[in-house]
Amino acid sequence: MPTESSYPRLDIPNIDLWTFLFEREEKKREFPEDKVIYKDPDTNRHYTYAQVRSTALEFGKGLKSVWEWKKGDVLLLYTPNCIDTPAITWGTLWAGGILSPANPGYTVDELAFQLKDSGAKALVTQKAFLSTALEAAKKVGIAEDRIILMGDERDETRQFKHFSAIRNLAGTSRYRKAKIDSKKDLAFLVYSSGTTGHPKGVMLSHSNILSSVTMGNVSEGGNLSWKGQKDNKGDQILAFLPFFHIYGLTCLVHQALFSGWTLVVMPKFDLERFCMHVEKLNITFAYVVPPVVLLLGKSPVVSKYNLSSIRMMNSGAAPLTRDIVDAVWNRLKIPVKQGYGLSETSPTTHTQRWEDWKDSIGSVGRLLPNQTCKYMDAEGKEVPVGQTGELWIKGPNVFQGYLNNPQGTANALTDDGYFKTGDVGHQDEKENFYITDRVKELIKYKGFQVPPAELEGLLLSHPDIDDVAVIGVYYADQATEVPRAFVVPRKGVEAGDSKGQEIVGWLGKKVASHKKLRGGVVFVDEVPKSASGKILRRLLKDRVKEEEKKGQKAKL
Repeated sequence: MPTESSYPRLDIPNIDLWTFLFEREEKKREFPEDKVIYKDPDTNRHYTYAQVRSTALEFGKGLKSVWEWKKGDVLLLYTPNCIDTPAITWGTLWAGGILSPANPGYTVDELAFQLKDSGAKALVTQKAFLSTALEAAKKVGIAEDRIILMGDERDETRQFKHFSAIRNLAGTSRYRKAKIDSKKDLAFLVYSSGTTGHPKGVMLSHSNILSSVTMGNVSEGGNLSWKGQKDNKGDQILAFLPFFHIYGLTCLVHQALFSGWTLVVMPKFDLERFCMHVEKLNITFAYVVPPVVLLLGKSPVVSKYNLSSIRMMNSGAAPLTRDIVDAVWNRLKIPVKQGYGLSETSPTTHTQRWEDWKDSIGSVGRLLPNQTCKYMDAEGKEVPVGQTGELWIKGPNVFQGYLNNPQGTANALTDDGYFKTGDVGHQDEKENFYITDRVKELIKYKGFQVPPAELEGLLLSHPDIDDVAVIGVYYADQATEVPRAFVVPRKGVEAGDSKGQEIVGWLGKKVASHKKLRGGVVFVDEVPKSASGKILRRLLKDRVKEEEKKGQKAKL
């Protein structure tokens, strides 16, 4: 039987996101209007709750006034994290628009693809990214006067308006908030990274995001607060996760405003600055990804700072192993719990509880309210508790489908509303869920399935390894895939055949025969990863193909 969440069911209001966030009765909003929500630690510029609302309202009216913004029009946001992002986001939604955030690391062609696929009517970026934005916009026919700037820098030529100018041009009260059908009308088009082909546009309604925030408040709301911490300023959340990714967009941008947390916004992750901000600003909580947890457990930089103000961290976006969690706990006494979600589920579906994180290390915790899930085998049959299968999830947070991709939507969603996650794992008898790998990333060795993440977790506990990725490499002479490890050695370690063979032998004593590194060890300077911390295995596989063309092959 499918598993229902053990949490009490929540009443999910059938309203749009603007109403949900900004039109609550004051008695239901526990924090004051002058509470600082978003803060830039480098410039000290900030937005209070009231300032976010007024700025968003002015921007929404400006969109209608300047560009005659219509319901369903898409605004694309091409920028690193910035404290202007929330106001621009909700101003777009107030006007009935859809926001599509894009990775600021995109090339011209990658950005042009998202502009065209999403049908974007306009583009917001920062001055440093203007040249790429201009070239991509030109490729898809977006006029230059539909490109505006955000952030601290202005265009000295005055050719490109700042978003604040759009706000100031509103100047009228005749514009009204768009009427929204919460369950049908889209709020966001986020693009999933995907392992092959172009990214897919994930269609998320107002209700999808609203449901996720409401459900997420169950897990963090009782522990994180706007008051009660140092100087009674409330919890300080360090925000470096990209706002263009669903993890940062929901868990940081939305959850902070709903709950009244102060979000200390970093444009991107930098370990030294992360540690510096934690010490200086008494950061109490951080949403992180496994590569960051790994650095906190191993990097010598961390030893220079006092990180004791952190009460808890939550890791997501990729599997987190016990070895990495233990390393941080033993070194810093900082608890790291784990959560799970996907772009298609808005994102969070599971998370470990604060009170018993130690008892369920390695799991992604419990199923959040209002959801049902089950693990399925390759034939589409549900597997019993404890057995491994693909996780399927149903709930109000599940997306509306993939934009312009009916076949992809049909493959991902069942007739009765389950989303096939593509993630492999199992459930234990204590209601803890485990995610061990992606279906498509499992290595098939002579009929046996080998999860790369399991081998990576073990290898990361090796004292001479700083980072690692494992992929399957096909050996035609054996007619099977074999596991190969791409290893970033610790500084000072000699990366040669002898060390590679030592690592192969070390792991071989810890795993079953079919999981041994029969594809050998390759030493690399870094493991390619997405902005959200996922290992980009396809790039490693492309490298292997190129080497095979040249007749190269790692030793067995």
